[in-house]
Amino acid sequence: MIELEGVPELIDPVMVAAFEGWNDAGDAASTAVAHLEREWKGEVFAALDAEDYYDFQVNRPTVWMDAGVRKITWPTTRLSVVRVGGDKPRDLVLVRGIEPSMRWRSFCNELLGFAHELGVELVVVLGALLGDTPHTRPVPVSGVTSDPDLAQRMDLEETKYEGPTGIVGVLQEACTHAGVPAVSLWAAVPHYVSQPPNPKATLALLNRLEDLLDLRIPLGELPEDARAWQVGVDQLAAEDSEVAEYVQTLEEARDTAELPEASGEAIAREFERYLRRRDVNPPPGPGGHATADGTDSAPYLRDSPGNPAGKARPPRPPRPDTPGSAGEGGDPGPDGEDTSED
Repeated sequence: MIELEGVPELIDPVMVAAFEGWNDAGDAASTAVAHLEREWKGEVFAALDAEDYYDFQVNRPTVWMDAGVRKITWPTTRLSVVRVGGDKPRDLVLVRGIEPSMRWRSFCNELLGFAHELGVELVVVLGALLGDTPHTRPVPVSGVTSDPDLAQRMDLEETKYEGPTGIVGVLQEACTHAGVPAVSLWAAVPHYVSQPPNPKATLALLNRLEDLLDLRIPLGELPEDARAWQVGVDQLAAEDSEVAEYVQTLEEARDTAELPEASGEAIAREFERYLRRRDVNPPPGPGGHATADGTDSAPYLRDSPGNPAGKARPPRPPRPDTPGSAGEGGDPGPDGEDTSED
């Protein structure tokens, strides 16, 4: 039995979790939870024992100085709680850590023990994967669940993924077996520029979380950071004609795939969601990690000893008459899977 001292009774609590590692392309998911913790001044109330779950040769502890005294910070997973104010206040239990090296089932059971003691009503796990998506378009974010009733009620996809998985997928299935409603939100990060940070993907995850939980998240400087990130990648891509051509190919594929959705009704729905998130009046007048196929991938636009300008060549895109590449268009899904048939 997990005993929690000093944690007040929570209001409609939701657990929001993210883990660094394979499930966190561009650090987009872990940065999103860190943003929530920072903006709402989360208070850490528990940490899992690092000895139980981490290989310290893979995730090494760090040494730092505190008033002249050397201290060690161990890699682990920490839980904090924040209260979201407004007309309908509620609490978020934030889980932020590193994908464990071992004992995944025990790891998930310990987190679910906290969820049970705190009365958590829903678990939302954030993830990010590498996909065939252009950096110039809105970041695709998919919401998936293993619960068919929850999928219908919250307008989510019901996952049918088969293949390699990470701690996000394992935790979601553990929730399902424990009878705890669980959702995974996945952002697709352009595979040719996968190095962190990726504020555009972080912003997309937070916007989707706002819609899912019907709350407003203070975004701070994230929108400006996302714009600056895109300008920077635009400049990198413009320096290499092959990269620019590849990005254009991804844009055309994305625009063609989304053409049926670009109706006046769809645009109006998206605009209404934006206004609801930001709580503003409409103006006058008429958005090495898991990939979409579950494999690992390395970034393309990155610095390397023989490539200081970050001009590595992307692979040639498939011909129009050949089967689609990773994820049949790069749609994200749990654990970095292809959800094109979900």
